[in-house]
Amino acid sequence: MVKINMQYNSIIITIATVNFDNIVSFYTQLLEQKPKKLIPHIYAEFQISGLKLGIFKPKSANEPEFVTYVQSPLSLCLEVNNLETAISHLTSLGCTPPGAISTASHGQEIYAYDPDGNRLILHQSHQEGIENREQGTGNREQLYGRSIWRTIFGNDR
Repeated sequence: MVKINMQYNSIIITIATVNFDNIVSFYTQLLEQKPKKLIPHIYAEFQISGLKLGIFKPKSANEPEFVTYVQSPLSLCLEVNNLETAISHLTSLGCTPPGAISTASHGQEIYAYDPDGNRLILHQSHQEGIENREQGTGNREQLYGRSIWRTIFGNDR
């Protein structure tokens, strides 16, 4: 196997939507910021703590490829400092979470959905994890939450 030294500059998570203006408006309000890049009716990009979230409108010929399916395995996880405040904010945007807050080993979370049906997970770490993250100390389970780490990377170590 030939090893290729790939140089990655950043990771951009993108959401395809035929409801471009509505979804960009929703994320502008949810994230409380305007897109850093905007090509009207085609592409918007938000910068959130080192992550880029792009929203794009697929070309008409490609729209069937991006149809939203129920129960997608992908989620956009938003870690918040105050879950109740985040739920109130999301509710004010017309996206009331359908379930109750659940408690897990890593903290509390609740599922919600954007206007296109993409799953959002609002997550608040236990206070110890928040304090460690702010100080830049603690192990990765404390910093990121064990379940979130497992979901993203597939294991605990």
